Amino acid sequence: MRAVRPDVAEDAVQRLQPLAGLQGIEVERAPRPVSVYALALADWAPPEFTLELEVSKGTYVRAIADDLGQALGVGALTPNVAALSFGTTASIATTATRTDGGYVLRGQKTWISNGGLAEYYVVFATVEPGSRSRGITAFVVEKGDPGVTFGEPMRKMGQRAIVNAEMFLEDAELPEDRRLGDEGQGFYGLMRTFDRSRITLGASATGIARAAFEYALEYARTREQFGKPIAEHQAVAFRLADMATRVDAARLLVHRAARRIDAGESVPKEAAMAKLFASETAMWCTWAAVQTLGGWGYSREYPVEKWMRDAKLEEIEEGTSDIQRLIISRRLLS
Repeated sequence: MRAVRPDVAEDAVQRLQPLAGLQGIEVERAPRPVSVYALALADWAPPEFTLELEVSKGTYVRAIADDLGQALGVGALTPNVAALSFGTTASIATTATRTDGGYVLRGQKTWISNGGLAEYYVVFATVEPGSRSRGITAFVVEKGDPGVTFGEPMRKMGQRAIVNAEMFLEDAELPEDRRLGDEGQGFYGLMRTFDRSRITLGASATGIARAAFEYALEYARTREQFGKPIAEHQAVAFRLADMATRVDAARLLVHRAARRIDAGESVPKEAAMAKLFASETAMWCTWAAVQTLGGWGYSREYPVEKWMRDAKLEEIEEGTSDIQRLIISRRLLS
């Protein structure tokens, strides 16, 4: 396996990897588009380090890290943010056919965050169709590579500030040095990436839940019905108590997973627990906020209905809640 250049690794690890660990917990305090920017960076880094990529001049990781200040300064998702193309499962259908000096990629990816905007993509394809995880290999694909095209932005229920699009690979020729690690190691790198990205998503989901709770709390303190603030009615007060408890529990689960991964531990179960509980907490707390605001919660005059739509994706992306329960149960019973 090729080694990482020490100067590139030291600089990039310090600047990008903390986004996926404990320091990345601050993502929950950021607006959702900003947290997704951080998630894209956190997702990009682990496959490169896990699979020990060495690219000429170390340009990929360094280019993304160097653009952090400018990109966040203009408050936009810029073309220099990297995206990941996971595919679906171990049965990835996108193929990578060996050629003299490289590979030809053929297939289609969907739900690519920043699809068509990002300059660089980590694409997972199989070099041995039918072999499931054994043939999965990771590649760096650039937006301008011949044979790489993108569909129109997808129309979604929520999180519309994030551009998602399909990616088409039609005889896309890549040189061999675009491969990350050895052939067949992509699935390993992908699973390690999920351990980090699920923690970051847990932080993001906790942020949505926290925003909904704080908004509902303030509204309940000032909105009066039957001669007193609705927060003084037990049904509303108990709902607020449940919201506060769930938000704190979600945060603690995310903190635990982040601490352990920062310490170098293997955390698939802890990451799944954090993502599962935080995402379902986001969905429940946004529902509770809509319920607390009543008719106004259903109106676009207030933000809670948007947060409710945004929260739904948290239960789906990076593995649904069912998948998280599967991971947890298998770890418990192994």
